[in-house]
Amino acid sequence: MEFNVLEESKNKIVFELRGETHTFSNLLKEELKKVKGVTLATYRIDHPLVGIPQFLIETKGTEPRKAIKEALKNVKALAKDFQKKVNKL
Repeated sequence: MEFNVLEESKNKIVFELRGETHTFSNLLKEELKKVKGVTLATYRIDHPLVGIPQFLIETKGTEPRKAIKEALKNVKALAKDFQKKVNKL
């Protein structure tokens, strides 16, 4: 996965996630929407086969990079919880 920032300001960030698909992108988007201060979290993939996910995050009262870090912590916690549940089977 490669993280490339295309545009960044105090309350907005636009970035690409090279090497990812809808699977991870949708999970990240949903977790971003849960972060306090995030007013918009969306992504698009221009071409279904060779497109690169491009995210747009807008915030109010929090820095966009901090919101991304918090969302990624939540994704990691979800993965650990899922692993524990699978291991109990």
